[in-house]
Amino acid sequence: MDPLKILVVDDEAPVRELLRRGLSQMGNFSVEVAPNGLEAIERIEKEIFDLVLTDLKMPEMDGIELLKALKGTRPELIVILMTAHGSIETAVEAMKIGADDYITKPIDFNELLIHISKVQKESLILKENRWLKLEVRKKFEFDKIIGKSKRMQEVFSLIEKVASGNSTVIIYGGSGTGKELVAKAIHYHSPRAEKPFIPFNCGAIPETLIESELFGHVKGAFTGAVQTKMGLFEEAEGGTLFLDEISTIPLSAQVKLLRVLQEKEIMRVGSTERIKIDVRMIAATNENLEANMRHGKFREDLFYRLHVFPIFLPDLKDRREDISLLAYHFLDLCNKETKKGLKGISREAMSALMEYDWPGNVRELENVVERAVIIAEQDCLMAGDLPKNLLEESSNLVKRGAKVHKSLDEIKAEYILEILKETQGNKRIAAEILKVNPRTLYRFEKKVSS
Repeated sequence: MDPLKILVVDDEAPVRELLRRGLSQMGNFSVEVAPNGLEAIERIEKEIFDLVLTDLKMPEMDGIELLKALKGTRPELIVILMTAHGSIETAVEAMKIGADDYITKPIDFNELLIHISKVQKESLILKENRWLKLEVRKKFEFDKIIGKSKRMQEVFSLIEKVASGNSTVIIYGGSGTGKELVAKAIHYHSPRAEKPFIPFNCGAIPETLIESELFGHVKGAFTGAVQTKMGLFEEAEGGTLFLDEISTIPLSAQVKLLRVLQEKEIMRVGSTERIKIDVRMIAATNENLEANMRHGKFREDLFYRLHVFPIFLPDLKDRREDISLLAYHFLDLCNKETKKGLKGISREAMSALMEYDWPGNVRELENVVERAVIIAEQDCLMAGDLPKNLLEESSNLVKRGAKVHKSLDEIKAEYILEILKETQGNKRIAAEILKVNPRTLYRFEKKVSS
């Protein structure tokens, strides 16, 4: 690793030299010195430093003034203040305006190394946070759908391809995978974007009311129908109707839904009047519709009408490389809502998030991050802020994985032994099969027997 480049600023020459020599000998540091704040600024304008270690009390420009100047032009630069015991209150105030840490004089080098290590880690978390936010904005966000994994990039590509047309789309995915977000992305990237997007959860209301909700009804069509009511298809005219949990829709309503797709017309409940509509339908389900069709729970003709353009959303556990992006995205959102300003996510916390299996998918991750931000007491989200069951499950998954997975060397050794067994120990033939020198097998056998 490149050495950490440190600029020591102090008006006392013996202190400067002591710090330069001490730090150079104790760590992977490249140390330079400046006698005052003005010269320090000149040096920083010409060179790139990772950390500034500055005295608080100096003539002409003190440590506070230098801190303000540095944070105004180089906010990512780490600044540690050195202060006498009597000036600790001032140092604490400096922390509020941007100082990363402070240490009291006389300097204890072991303590100083701990402080440097601490602010380095915090700076790394901040840099990771900034990078991830930038990457999300630049490359991995599609209308609030986050993902850099190959499978999500494929989903983004499908959205772009299908959005411009009028094809019926069905989205498959587990609970919390973001099916409605995908439906919205298709709508708002389509020529229908200026028209309504109407979401409807087919499983959220009683079966007896679904037809009335979708197609509307006329006055007196049934008990309680005191006036004529427009249905969701009419409300979505010119736009998109998103039918979530389509698998729960009753067979009686499925027949009418089929007519909508075939004839582009509806009839309100209790009416014989046909009403022409121009609505794009997007459906979604977390069930296997093909299996439902085979068991008579879903009409075959409707299945094939819906299945024009299927999109399959992966579970979060099947795209783990997206977890860190999503976690930082939700951290950013929660910071704005709570005004807490957490700087990042600790390595231990991120490790637990990465190892967990997320049965509730992206929605569960969002809830976990929101809860952690609310209870967090440090300036960074820590493992202790996460739910206990998540930490325990993550730990169990790691332990189970350690028992199940074999190293590459173990797999190679098992294969070689299998070939030797098949060739009855003939190393020349085994070497030809394995495409190795026979001497390699003699060395391997010697290693195994030792």
